[in-house]
Amino acid sequence: MVMFLFLVVALAVVVGAVTLAVVGGGENGPLPEAAPERLRDPLPPDRPVDRADVEGLRFPLAARGYRMADVDDALGRLGAELAERDARIADLESALAGARSAATHGPVHASGPAHASGEDHVSMDKRPEDRP
Repeated sequence: MVMFLFLVVALAVVVGAVTLAVVGGGENGPLPEAAPERLRDPLPPDRPVDRADVEGLRFPLAARGYRMADVDDALGRLGAELAERDARIADLESALAGARSAATHGPVHASGPAHASGEDHVSMDKRPEDRP
């Protein structure tokens, strides 16, 4: 029984010493608050994102995984750029299909019915200055 009581007291002393050392001990006082880790490799704001940017993207770790705000910002940016590229691809494919259709049907001749009635042919193609 004396040995059990001695072990309990020794354990209490060790726990108290460790608690004192962690909470308020040391010659410099308590440890300063650490600044939260932020995203170090943000996506470039001045140019489109390329493959190397995505491969080099590293998210800082948080208490339960990654910081949701950093991941949401990166995914939002990537989603917007993908949507923009998809729209551009659709525009180019549509223009290509129109050009192929015009090439298979042949050019419009001046002796056609529209010219005979005095109407002018108006092209629906984009002007060079309107193209992105």
